[in-house]
Amino acid sequence: MVTQEQRRRQLAREKFLRQQQRRTAARRKSHMRNTVVASVLGVIVVGSVVSYATGVFKDDGKKANAGAQVTPSASPTSKAPDPCAKPAEGAVKSLSWKTEPAMTIDKSADYTMKLATTCGDIDVALKTAAAPHTVNSFDFLAGKGFFDHTKCHRLTTNGIYVLQCGDPKGTGSGGPGYTIPDENLKDTSLKGGIYPAGTIAMANTGQTHTGGSQFFLVYQDSQLPASYTPFGTISKSGLTVLKKIAAAGESTGQGDGAPNATVVVNKLTVTKS
Repeated sequence: MVTQEQRRRQLAREKFLRQQQRRTAARRKSHMRNTVVASVLGVIVVGSVVSYATGVFKDDGKKANAGAQVTPSASPTSKAPDPCAKPAEGAVKSLSWKTEPAMTIDKSADYTMKLATTCGDIDVALKTAAAPHTVNSFDFLAGKGFFDHTKCHRLTTNGIYVLQCGDPKGTGSGGPGYTIPDENLKDTSLKGGIYPAGTIAMANTGQTHTGGSQFFLVYQDSQLPASYTPFGTISKSGLTVLKKIAAAGESTGQGDGAPNATVVVNKLTVTKS
């Protein structure tokens, strides 16, 4: 027998997936238009929470941009106090590439990633061997300063519990101009259709191999299809930061919108251990 709570979660997931599908359709329409006007810019969306994760997280970007997807920000309702500091001085760089960068990382080595945010540092142990294309892309983009000064544009607090980041536009429609393949979808951590708290995964457009730069950070166990590349594990201190951000709520009051907290990635770095 399906409990009321199970039914609520199912409805939340279905709503998220519908939102991701609408975003994907809008991105495709925009992509066709931009192709006529100029060269295509790549974008990523985390679908259903990476749009709700991509659908968790779909990319709101075009096919050429891989990604992550976010719900448009709504007018703020009652807000909790902003727990984050003022962003560091600087501006987001306008960068785009036509193809995935060449493989330069050592696939057998350990790599870590640090998101120095306005709300605190979020450290991630990367799954290099299991997701080499993803880790290599982050290493490349981080080296170019691609993520620096970017906003985390989406927070979900109902049914799926993630913070989505990695879009230079801050709208859910931006990306690096190229896409990367899905990886590690049979990770042993993904059990029972759950992306566990502490997972970092790629957003996408809802189609295979459409990851770009958008990603989502899971701060509480979230039921999602195994369609989003899990490429790292967040530290305990990083989870504390994420929960602080989540506690401030999101802009719509409906469980899916822009975070009320001013979450800006001052700098993202990838380091070989």
